[in-house]
Amino acid sequence: MPIDFQHSLPSRIQNAPSENSIHIRRQPEQSRIGTLDRLEAIESTSHNAQTQVIQLLGVALRGLPRMHKDGIFGHTLRAVKTGSHWSERLEGDSLRYASIAALGLSYADEAIQHQILNGSTASELAQACAARAETSADTGAVALASWAAAEAGRFHAAPLFRKLHRLLASDAPIATVHCAWTLTAALAAEQLNDTQDVVSLATQRLLSELSPTGLFPHMLPASASGRLRAHIGCLADQVYTIQALSRLHVARENVSALSAAEACAQRICALQGPAGQWWWYYDTRDGNVVEGYPVYSVHQHAMAPMALLDLREAGGSDHFQAIAKGLRWLDEHPEVAVTLVIPEKGVIWRKVARREPRKAMRAISAITTALAPGLHIPALDAVFPANQVDFECRPYELGWLLYAWLSGGVVARLAPGSVKDTAAPSKEI
Repeated sequence: MPIDFQHSLPSRIQNAPSENSIHIRRQPEQSRIGTLDRLEAIESTSHNAQTQVIQLLGVALRGLPRMHKDGIFGHTLRAVKTGSHWSERLEGDSLRYASIAALGLSYADEAIQHQILNGSTASELAQACAARAETSADTGAVALASWAAAEAGRFHAAPLFRKLHRLLASDAPIATVHCAWTLTAALAAEQLNDTQDVVSLATQRLLSELSPTGLFPHMLPASASGRLRAHIGCLADQVYTIQALSRLHVARENVSALSAAEACAQRICALQGPAGQWWWYYDTRDGNVVEGYPVYSVHQHAMAPMALLDLREAGGSDHFQAIAKGLRWLDEHPEVAVTLVIPEKGVIWRKVARREPRKAMRAISAITTALAPGLHIPALDAVFPANQVDFECRPYELGWLLYAWLSGGVVARLAPGSVKDTAAPSKEI
């Protein structure tokens, strides 16, 4: 059953848009790579899925203003209990999450941006993120800020790309997710300045670690994760790489990149859970699931759809059935009876996880599969059941939700000879 919350954080949008007020302005065809209207595309597979996504977009528009304060986005909106009452508490500050929010909001109508950002715009948020990232030692934050600068802000963040180039040109390991974000950022920024060196280095790093199963490891090189974890790749490693390589194919007509993205997408779709779960840990050697939980809500409504929709827009395979199945899990999850989507609060609870100490199941599964692919200890599912809900929601989850479903055409605009926008196309929401 849903938790009955008392709001501790006032919403800055007094009349938040409802799902019935979301309208998508069709974008013109922009290149020989077909522009994909994403809500229209999912409707052709499942009208229920389209209705669900529109409702989820309304949730994002209610939730994001409650996570924004004084020009920054918090890290977590957490459910807390005081006595017999529940409320939400905003905690921390995240440059990464602010950059993702800028990307998602850049596809919303400017009036909505003003409402959510206290009179500011996604472009101005991207500028602030880029300035902060210049002094950040977090490679992921630098990559996301450079991406937001190019796509949401329409400017080239030269200091950030210099930092990313130095890392890629060195022998230092890099997380697969960070490398994929860097490639996506560099492709977006190509329209503004020369990022060829960063594109080439990131491409080389990613494709050099493609496994025969189509999956990617957690680190580049894989050995950087250590002997017991070198074979492991998480879902994020797969989806952001699918996204980056799909865009590379369109920008460079790189058939190898598309083939790699296709192989990875086909594998994670083949491994999708019976109720639509996008599982978490994979074995790159045999292409099987190492450990399924936690199942993250953002994977279901945003990250997996975002990557698969980018792939389709790049001319790749149609995975709409898997996308629709993943969306259904948000409402029809067999693990728990708790409602995960709370529209009136603007939250989607973060994940369903095992009852376990300190990620024990993942550690055990990594060790046993390191000893022998597919080796699992019997009865551990019963010992560590997946029956725990993480009652928190983060800005990046809602930012990716907006981006995944409103950014149709972003891949097509990377094609040589396509019409380049001077600003990110907005959607009337």
